[in-house]
Amino acid sequence: MLLQHERIWITGAQGQVGSAFARMLDTTELDVLLTDIDEVDITDMDAVRNYAEMYRPDCVINCAGICGPAFCEENSDLAYKVNAVGARNLSVAARSVHAELVQISTDDIFDGRASEPYNEFSTPMPVTVYGKSKLAGEEFVKTIAPKFLIIRSSWVYGDGENFVTQLLRRAETESCIRVPGDQLGAPTSADEVAKVIYRLLEKDAYGLYHAVCGGVCSRYEFARRILTLAGKNTEILKADSAGENGHPSYAVLDNLMLRLDDIELPVSWEEALRAYMNKMRR
Repeated sequence: MLLQHERIWITGAQGQVGSAFARMLDTTELDVLLTDIDEVDITDMDAVRNYAEMYRPDCVINCAGICGPAFCEENSDLAYKVNAVGARNLSVAARSVHAELVQISTDDIFDGRASEPYNEFSTPMPVTVYGKSKLAGEEFVKTIAPKFLIIRSSWVYGDGENFVTQLLRRAETESCIRVPGDQLGAPTSADEVAKVIYRLLEKDAYGLYHAVCGGVCSRYEFARRILTLAGKNTEILKADSAGENGHPSYAVLDNLMLRLDDIELPVSWEEALRAYMNKMRR
């Protein structure tokens, strides 16, 4: 039960992965510190260091970030400030209090031109500001943090705005929705990412891991399954738009390191989506 950690600080605690992991820790006796930008701006080195020195967490989970590829292209300085400099600041703070750092990253650090899933040994080659800024954050973590976990995931959905909620909202007013049929990935619920974080910390693991749900689908297939589970009759049409808004056409990650370390894998994307939709109905 995470016995090696007593106090965990989650940044970006109101986001999808941050809130999912915070819920997981509700049933533990750990001292959990939850912050978002209003409490601690991770781009402010002094604020980050002061918070770390005051509360002295022994593990920092960085779930904060700017994640919209289109937004990042238009606001590149902000993307780098949050995704790269923010990760650097947290790495420095973690080092100062001898804390482990867990950095959440993305499939966008790859170019999306592969024909087989990217594993942890594949060479990153980002083509967007979002991907480049997240990779820069990874590099800061690797070179500064005393002990780290970097967890890359793909097509994450959870609390708040995401592909699932946006599609369901559109289905309320639109009779026909066009969705890319040429973007492939593994939709992954934030709950499944949170479970992987927990398992890795429990095992006292170290290094880089991919964490995505099992299976592969197109955004078109994902959308159809969402509406089927929701009981919606809205028509879904395929759109050919690979790379639209900076999204890679091939965003499939391989959980190689989880398998090599005998760590339980996330469930299939279909099972995770069913669980998410059932939770939404409650």
